[in-house]
Amino acid sequence: MCSEKRKNTEAISIVGAGPGDVELITVKGRRLLDEAECIVFAGSLVNRNILEGCRAEIHDSQGMNLDEIVDVLSTAWKSGKKVVRLHTGDPSIFGAIKEQMQALDTLGIPYHVVPGVSSAFGAAAALNAELTLPEIAQTVIITRQEGRTPVPPLEKLHLLASHQTTMLIFLSVSMIDTVVAELQKGGYSKDTPVAVVEKATWEDEKTLVATLDTIVSKVKKAGIQKTALICVGKVFAGTELRAVSKLYDRSFSHGTRQAAKD
Repeated sequence: MCSEKRKNTEAISIVGAGPGDVELITVKGRRLLDEAECIVFAGSLVNRNILEGCRAEIHDSQGMNLDEIVDVLSTAWKSGKKVVRLHTGDPSIFGAIKEQMQALDTLGIPYHVVPGVSSAFGAAAALNAELTLPEIAQTVIITRQEGRTPVPPLEKLHLLASHQTTMLIFLSVSMIDTVVAELQKGGYSKDTPVAVVEKATWEDEKTLVATLDTIVSKVKKAGIQKTALICVGKVFAGTELRAVSKLYDRSFSHGTRQAAKD
């Protein structure tokens, strides 16, 4: 009897798990998890409840280095298994997937990416905020404060802050003092609305709403040190803000509606 392993023609699936709420995964991502025979997930960030009912062998990557992760993925794939690499949020934002894809390319192993709901949008939902508003902010900057890993010279936080638009700052709440100093150096005023959302969409989600002048003390009092997003800009002014688009303006015509005649 032939004992040769079957050739795997399926690509490894790199899947975004969403920000925390287990229902915020795409239908496709959920199906791939249910069908998987091997799952490697980012255990420090992904809600483990999302793996309930999965029949796959499961590996937690939080204590693994790149070589170990790629070894598990490639070994499972070569043995003919359906393989999922599960990342938090959307894998394209601070997901460290490029290095994994490069390693798989070297090995000649196919893969594809399934997008997920980013914590950026989970945080916006928690704040009931629209990130872009007419004549207030038409650009969203997603970035982080420089720390142990450098940022490109033109992407220093104070330089990005000079645009005075909506900013979503990842991986930086432990450096909140520095973040605030950099934002003010870039031109944001002390009364600029700021919110910090810890564990967006999780059951123990925590939201702080403040200004640049008060956010540091609130963060320290709350003991928030990681897994939180810093949201900066006028769009986070909440009910104090009034913004109306032309899209539903009764006096404005566009391709699918004529302006009302008074």
